[in-house]
Amino acid sequence: MSQKIREIFSDKELVARIQNKLPKLFHLAELESSRAGKIGMEVGSLRERIIVALLIYKFGEENVRSEIPITESEVDVEVYGNPISIKTITGKSPSGVKLIWTVDSAKAKEFSENYLPSCDMIFIQINWDNGGGFYLIPKETQLEVLNKIGRSSYIKLPKAGTNPRGIEITRQALQVLLQHRNVFNIPIDWKREIIEYKPFKRWVELWAQE
Repeated sequence: MSQKIREIFSDKELVARIQNKLPKLFHLAELESSRAGKIGMEVGSLRERIIVALLIYKFGEENVRSEIPITESEVDVEVYGNPISIKTITGKSPSGVKLIWTVDSAKAKEFSENYLPSCDMIFIQINWDNGGGFYLIPKETQLEVLNKIGRSSYIKLPKAGTNPRGIEITRQALQVLLQHRNVFNIPIDWKREIIEYKPFKRWVELWAQE
């Protein structure tokens, strides 16, 4: 695992900033991606941008590569050349974390038989009013857990005959990963603040500019 990325967890000022700001920013992401009270799937992309922005804030734009080709199925960002995957999930008992999106059952089976974690993972568990955290899961830890519990317990394939939305890490695997001794964690108190948000205000102002 990159020593640089570990600095996030030893920087006391940054840790406090994450604990203070992340719930506000993720709440704003929910508001931006909501329509008629329902949160859209695009919230995941907004959360990812928030985390990439945090990495740029910490390490500088010149040391963070965010323009990752779409062919890189697992990598979302690179910090000092080290690839990182960013995963976010809502809920007390996390599940539904995608390893890859595919609607092809043959490809899904092939992926599950050959998959090996290729990078460190920043994992955010959002559990409004009930805890959660900001985790860094090293690639080596992911490999250790995969080998320990086996592929069938680590990887969840879509059920046959359903509309597949991708291959997931199982709930069991996530629980083992998050409790591992080598995983770094910043506890987050997920509290929503009242935010006066007007989704069209920014665009109206841009239309009004000369």
